[in-house]
Amino acid sequence: MSDLRDAWRDALPPSAPAPAVSRMVNDLLARWSEPHRYYHTVDHLTSVLAVVDDYADQVPDPDSVRLAAWFHDAIYDPKRVDNEEVSALLAEVSLADLNVPPPRVAEVARLVRLTASHDPLPGDRNGGLLTDADLAVLASSEDTYRAYTIAVRREYAHIPDAAFAAGRAAVLDNLLGLARLFHTPILRDHWEAPARHNLARELSALRDNPPPAVDHGVVGAF
Repeated sequence: MSDLRDAWRDALPPSAPAPAVSRMVNDLLARWSEPHRYYHTVDHLTSVLAVVDDYADQVPDPDSVRLAAWFHDAIYDPKRVDNEEVSALLAEVSLADLNVPPPRVAEVARLVRLTASHDPLPGDRNGGLLTDADLAVLASSEDTYRAYTIAVRREYAHIPDAAFAAGRAAVLDNLLGLARLFHTPILRDHWEAPARHNLARELSALRDNPPPAVDHGVVGAF
């Protein structure tokens, strides 16, 4: 975890008090390591940060995007529907104690909230890179994508199969209905087509065994 701790420190202003920096990174890593997480884990955080680092030159404020990556699933409870909002509120409180300037705190919170829709406005390069990094798994290989879907299902083990299938189909429909899944041009060129293929294949498999009508709002995770 030393690399993650260094990445956290590097994204903060030099004036951030060291004890508060250490306390907050310990708290965040503990949150990302909660036992009910199977996909939204430290590995996911690491992957998101890696994409942000690789394409940091594509955005005007990469450190805001990095900090938003740390907080975007900091609070993750599959039984809640407001994880993004409460994670954004956590970012607002936490970053203010670390001497992060108010405009950057506001930007980080905005970015965290954006991961609820993954649909940034045209020209929102910070938002585009964060949501691209968060959805990178959609463009992965068939085996990696399958492992992702299995992990998400484990996180929602409390939901019966039929209800989960209906909610998951609604999530996939929403994603496929977006004008674009990826917003950073270089990533969109490489990831859009394989991601849509993976999503369509999963949705087709769900529809081959249609569940009974239930509330489609039960699955909010990607």
